[in-house]
Parts: sequence; C-alpha cells; structure tokens
Amino acid sequence: MKSSKTLNKCIYLLCFLLCQITWSQTVFGKWKTIDDRNGVEKAIIEIYKEDGMLHAKVVKILEDGKKGALCTKCDGEKKDKPILGMTIMKDFEEHKDGIYKGDTLFDPEQAMTFRGKVWLDEDNEDRLKVRGYLAFLHRTQTWHRVVEN
Repeated sequence: MKSSKTLNKCIYLLCFLLCQITWSQTVFGKWKTIDDRNGVEKAIIEIYKEDGMLHAKVVKILEDGKKGALCTKCDGEKKDKPILGMTIMKDFEEHKDGIYKGDTLFDPEQAMTFRGKVWLDEDNEDRLKVRGYLAFLHRTQTWHRVVEN
C-alpha cells in the first residue's frame, strides 16, 4: 500500500513538472519593439524557428508615418525594399540557458548589421532582451511580448 502511494506521488510530481516545462515562455512569438530613446512604439517582430535556427522578421509597422517605409539607406538587395516583411535576425543559434546568438541582427533604420544576442528577461518572461554588438560596444533594447487573442 505504501509503495502505491509513493508511486502516485511520483506520477503527480512528474505531471506537474511536465506542465511547468510546457507552459514556460520561449523567445518565439511576436514582440513589440519600443525605441529605448524616445518611447515610440516601432514595430511588431515575429521570431520563429527555421532549420533549427532563430530568425525574425517585421510583421507590422506601428510608428506613425512609417507604415509603407522603404529601406532607403540600405545597399544591395535590400535597397529601397519595404521594411514590412524584412528579415532582421537570421541564423541565431541557441546557447546555454535559452540565450540565442548570431551574426545577423539588422537595423533597417540605420541600415547596419550587428552581431546579436537575445534572451528572456529573467524577471519577466514577457520581456525580451535584444542586444546588438559593434566591436566592443553594445546596446540592449527590451521588447514586449504581444499577446494575441
């Protein structure tokens, strides 16, 4: 009798832990970007997995007057292309503790590509930290999870 109670407790504990893992947040989904200098809502970015790597693209422009914006400062294939639909993160690899790193974090406003790193805010999983690196300098923005109904 005692071993069946112990077995039941173990099963309940295992189910609880599996539910916790399933419900935990990930970096994947839609995120609202907010300019960290002036507080203006800029865009909605969708982060998705493709071929085992993290990628992100612009799915909605929020900033007034920028809805049909083109990448006028860009060179090459992105020159004068719409920012809406543009890939801004490409081939980020998962590292320890849910941190993703890659060499292609593109800022269409500056037409610059940075090395990047993204991770969930440890204090609030509805916040995503996005850090761009240029040489030894870096800048980190906080993106906000978009909850869709």
